[in-house]
Amino acid sequence: MTGTEELASVRYIVEDVRASIDFYTTHLGFQVRLDAAPAFADVVRGRLRLLLSGPTSSGARATPPDAATAGRNRIHLVVDDLDAAIGPLREAGLPFRSELVSGPGGRQILLADPDGNLVELFQPAARPPGA
Repeated sequence: MTGTEELASVRYIVEDVRASIDFYTTHLGFQVRLDAAPAFADVVRGRLRLLLSGPTSSGARATPPDAATAGRNRIHLVVDDLDAAIGPLREAGLPFRSELVSGPGGRQILLADPDGNLVELFQPAARPPGA
């Protein structure tokens, strides 16, 4: 196990690394650490490291075909103001995969990247002082 100072890494298998880099950096505030497109890219947002593996990358080649489709798993990005975050994404014509949902923990909506991988935008519920 590594220490808590390490980045948390998630790998998404994508068809077009360049389109994925553009999506995550333009719309969701990620920064490029490594651009080896068309095979691979490494982008970060805070302590989240997202590995974007194209068809020729070792990560994609090691993944069985029946496991390489987008599913219910998703990365979870916390935002301060969900309504303000949603507006520009809708204006850009990005595909949302759910309606806005509210619950006791907060509010969320699901967005899809160019390959259908899910991104949850989440605004925590306000907590009373001392809670």
